Amino acid sequence: MSPNIGISDNEHKKIVTILNTLLADEYMLSTKTRNYHWNVVGPQFNDLHKFFEGQYGELNEVIDDVAERARTLGGAAMATLTEFRDSARLKEHPGQYPAAEEMLANLLVDHETVIRQLRDDVDTTADAHDAGTSDFLTGLMEKHEKMAWTLRAFAEGRPPRSR
Repeated sequence: MSPNIGISDNEHKKIVTILNTLLADEYMLSTKTRNYHWNVVGPQFNDLHKFFEGQYGELNEVIDDVAERARTLGGAAMATLTEFRDSARLKEHPGQYPAAEEMLANLLVDHETVIRQLRDDVDTTADAHDAGTSDFLTGLMEKHEKMAWTLRAFAEGRPPRSR
């Protein structure tokens, strides 16, 4: 049954698609962060190991919130690895275990990609008269902005690198 909350069925479907694509990106980013947590080496091992653990912990909460928002709007939340891989805009790099500095740079690029997409999604959901989802996405954008800031601060003093 679709919720009767002043948003058309067509708009519900579009918004749930936005949320599921975001869910795939969040899952990909969490998995990449956990990979780096497990595989970081070097003189900053202890600090980065703990830092990455904190970030993937926060991302796991975001994943749950995004899935629950899709359900709140009457949609299904994708939940398989295949769906996540096929729907994510962020990409994995199997078999690659970069140096710590590149790990930080890769995660920063991914967070900034998510932030840019969230800015567009906030506008799209606002145009669909879904202030609740717009506000929700704005809050997620702020979380990603803070995580990006902490990644930049951690990497400060090193030349920026990208994939």
